[in-house]
Amino acid sequence: MAQEVNRPIQRRKKKQKSMLLPGLIVLFLFLFVSFSYYAYQIVYTANVETKDRDTYVLIPTGATYAEAMDSLEATGVIIDKLSLRFMSKLMDYDELVKPGRYKLEHGWSNRQLIGVLRLGQQTPLNLTFANIRLRSQLAEKLAANVEPGEEEIDSLLNNQAYLASLGFDTTNIVSMFIPNTYEVYWTTTAPELMERMKKEYDKFWTPERKAKADKLGLSQQEVSTLASIVQAETIKNDEKSRVAGVYLNRLDKDMLLQADPTVVFAVGDFTIRRVLNAHLTYDSPYNTYKYKGLPPGPINVPNISSIDAVLNPEQHSYLYFCAKEDFSGYHAFATTVAEHQANARRFHQALNERNILR
Repeated sequence: MAQEVNRPIQRRKKKQKSMLLPGLIVLFLFLFVSFSYYAYQIVYTANVETKDRDTYVLIPTGATYAEAMDSLEATGVIIDKLSLRFMSKLMDYDELVKPGRYKLEHGWSNRQLIGVLRLGQQTPLNLTFANIRLRSQLAEKLAANVEPGEEEIDSLLNNQAYLASLGFDTTNIVSMFIPNTYEVYWTTTAPELMERMKKEYDKFWTPERKAKADKLGLSQQEVSTLASIVQAETIKNDEKSRVAGVYLNRLDKDMLLQADPTVVFAVGDFTIRRVLNAHLTYDSPYNTYKYKGLPPGPINVPNISSIDAVLNPEQHSYLYFCAKEDFSGYHAFATTVAEHQANARRFHQALNERNILR
């Protein structure tokens, strides 16, 4: 009798087990699918949204994992920060942080982003510099594009022993920087940057350019110095070779160059628009109204067109030139003092009419 009672109970237990098993399987499948889907999202789903804006992250040299992640999140383009941190741990990025400047591409997944960062695949930048007068300005411009600070770069530009190893000194080092567009990495060190610019300088000075400088009786650095004066005198590329010819003629005749831009550089007031007699008496080796020959070094960083204008001067007999009274940016050239003085009077009258007193 007891056996007959137990049989229904056993059958009910078997039935319950048989019903429980499919439920567990369904739950397992649900959890598996859910986890797989979330895992897929973490790895492959787009997690960078730049909205077509060029977005870069800077990871400084020596940055910790936490600092690198903070820098990434500070860009404001990471959609799911938690999943990014989770993926970065899975990919051991916390052990593989590399400094650099990285462009964040729209639609990148966590895997793509961390993959680029952990391999240190930096995005190069285009380094350009123009309209530079002083070493300090050059240091500031360079520091704005690379990781080394302005003070570090400036210290090299003022280090006589270091500059001598490159073949320059503090008066002419700016001539080593040929204005162009250079592809560099943000993490380039200050010495690496200087060495790169020296290589570009050597590349620029081809045998043909060197031969032209020799024919003029000028060193490469003297060419750059004269080119800086030409550049300060005129913004018209089609006039530069004529201006260069004037100064070369004056050098050949052992005349004072009497270049107004050198006086402005000597005085150090770059707001001067009208050079006065008081300025001409300023005692400085850069004042070409007082001292013959070229000044000690460039008064700006001359561009390629200015350098080539000196190397390819116009052949003429002009010894003087003065800005035209129409303020077109062009100049009136003269072979005699009388002719030059007439040109100068017209220009000074135009200055007075415009009330330009200094």
